[in-house]
Amino acid sequence: MQEIIRSILSSSVYDLAVETPLEKMGPLSDKLSRPVYIKREDLQPVFSFKLRGAYNKLASLTEAERAKGVICASAGNHAQGLAYSATRMGTRSVIVMPTTTPSIKVEAVKRLGGEVVIHGDTFDDSRIHALTLCDTENLTFVHPYDDPHVIAGQGTIGVEILRQHGGPIAAIYLPIGGGGLAAGVAAYAKFLRSDIKLIGVEPEDAASMKAALTAGRPVPLNEVGIFADGVAVKQAGDHTFDILKDTLDEIITVSTDEICAAIKDIFEHTRAIAEPAGAVSLAGLRKHAPTLQTPGAAIAICSGANINFDRLRHVAERAELGERAEAVLAVTIPERPGAYRAFIRLLGDRAITEFNYRIAPGASANIFVGIGLKRGEAEKAEIIALLRDHGHTVLDLTDNEVAKLHIRYMVGGRVEGLQNELLYRFEFPERPGALLKFLEGLAPDWNISLFHYRNHGSDYGRILTGIQVPPAERDAFETYLDRLGYAHWDESENPAYSMFLAPA
Repeated sequence: MQEIIRSILSSSVYDLAVETPLEKMGPLSDKLSRPVYIKREDLQPVFSFKLRGAYNKLASLTEAERAKGVICASAGNHAQGLAYSATRMGTRSVIVMPTTTPSIKVEAVKRLGGEVVIHGDTFDDSRIHALTLCDTENLTFVHPYDDPHVIAGQGTIGVEILRQHGGPIAAIYLPIGGGGLAAGVAAYAKFLRSDIKLIGVEPEDAASMKAALTAGRPVPLNEVGIFADGVAVKQAGDHTFDILKDTLDEIITVSTDEICAAIKDIFEHTRAIAEPAGAVSLAGLRKHAPTLQTPGAAIAICSGANINFDRLRHVAERAELGERAEAVLAVTIPERPGAYRAFIRLLGDRAITEFNYRIAPGASANIFVGIGLKRGEAEKAEIIALLRDHGHTVLDLTDNEVAKLHIRYMVGGRVEGLQNELLYRFEFPERPGALLKFLEGLAPDWNISLFHYRNHGSDYGRILTGIQVPPAERDAFETYLDRLGYAHWDESENPAYSMFLAPA
């Protein structure tokens, strides 16, 4: 640990990186009844903290090593930090990026002087190819997080935080992907201020460090969510794990909706738009800070702002849910004239954010409704109780991912007499021609009875599909899905599907 602290304090990151401000977030401070600060790493020259670690690693190399050139595998921010640093030092940089990398990051690396090699659909594919090129072209591999010099470079953020805020600090919330930033800051903060709680924050669907801490060693995740692509790491680093297992006080996870709400908070305070990974830390703060028992500031790190513009529509849709400003409900109402009007009257002056309905045979109808909330979970509970007291059946879909991604756009799709329908959700790399490739990969043996796809501007496409498979062919169908090779989930028992789409 002392060697890490020595490396942090002797780091030369300021040859290229800048000291970023620690800004107080007034409205959020009022809401949480304690000072809330955000560290603005989005203001670095490459709009991300990754510049610190990449440059510190290059500065540690010998002249002979730099003369040979460097290589890395990265989907974005580390790539830009390395390309920027290498170009400024007159060093060749080769950046291997997966085919799913957003175009804004590919073009940024090229502008910064990096030689871009596109290879593979995943980061792991790119990493393996980068290691191969490292050997064949005699380059030096620069790891994005699991390297002592990279960790020390990121640790300079902790030096700045403690220097910039001399008063009481209750907690610092650290975003974790592979753990480089968290390990560097945690090592320094725990060494100097053991009274500060250090809280690691990961996305629910990419919690590799939490899995490592549970297992007692880094272990690979079976699946990794890619919404917060900058922290979508399948396995935590060995070096970072060794540091964080002794320095973190707690590790928590946050949902996609909570991340979107944090992006909105950052925008409203700074007018800057954080990328999802850049807002993970603040999402954790918003969720966890109300439980803090000690006085003092709560500090989050806005770690980056490299986001494709077309992803913003998805962020905006989900932000209200993330800050619990909207409830999404499925409600059964009588199928008779005037029932819709009576239902709206029951809600009073509350804002209706969404209402999906289609006439259906029978005595009752199911509606999909979004309702604006001013008092969060407490108000949602009151609304559900009110509706049930008036005889309505209510299903809370606020945290139902299939309902929010797909079914809300498909209400009214029941088919009389449809047999043997299974409902599956798929994810596949999003790039030109990817949807066609997915469709062509589906076997003709089973009929597609339902299909919904929507491009959210993210790295992966998402599809919901119904497929008619006779019971005797289910084993063959499962074998086929494994051979197809796409991440998939059986949603046939999802309650939102049962209410709105399942065959009558």
